[in-house]
Amino acid sequence: MKVAPLASSIHKWLALIVGVQMLFWVGSGLFFAIYPIEEVRSEHRIAEMHTTAPLPERAPSELAALLPEAPSRLVYESTSAGEAVAVAEFHARRPILINLDDWRVASPISAEAAEQIARAYITGNPRVREAQLVTEESPEYRGVLPAWRIAFDDAEGLAVYVAADTARVTARRSDLWRVYDALWALHIMDWRDHENFNTGLLIATSFTSLIVLLAGFVLFPYRLRLRIKRAG
Repeated sequence: MKVAPLASSIHKWLALIVGVQMLFWVGSGLFFAIYPIEEVRSEHRIAEMHTTAPLPERAPSELAALLPEAPSRLVYESTSAGEAVAVAEFHARRPILINLDDWRVASPISAEAAEQIARAYITGNPRVREAQLVTEESPEYRGVLPAWRIAFDDAEGLAVYVAADTARVTARRSDLWRVYDALWALHIMDWRDHENFNTGLLIATSFTSLIVLLAGFVLFPYRLRLRIKRAG
């Protein structure tokens, strides 16, 4: 069997099968190279924080009186809005947020509180377009639940996620991030979760693409020799 016809047949038919995916790989790779990951993550929109949480003025026993059981971890911190809080974490239950200004349980936080935190967290002071409580994971957000999705009316389509039980900002999403995430899903061929790049489909497609490239390299000297022969 002649090598050139076999390589030509393999190259042609396999290229038809994986050609579209190879286009996705190159196109998405170019997009990833153009846009810095810091811009995709909207790190340029994070406001500078100057507040620090003070130590509690009351005894830990008084704080424990507000909790249903002893926490596995207790963290003192400030929200992005500047409020001093304590976050009590447990092994088998949701975290509890304590406001240290008036010593009350503040979780789950309200939509208004989440809006205040999100507005203080970013620069530009944009108008809030929508506040939505998220209780299930989605392609856009797979973080701590429940969380408030605070969508802003700005040119970047920015949305900030604030955990309802801790008042912590857990994610930033923009139109650029959404395009990046869609291209990433095409790049790794995981269209559902957008995160698994060890699938059999990706491995098989990559292996097939490698065969197409190798067949092309095998064909190159034959095609070059044919052109020289025709030119002569």
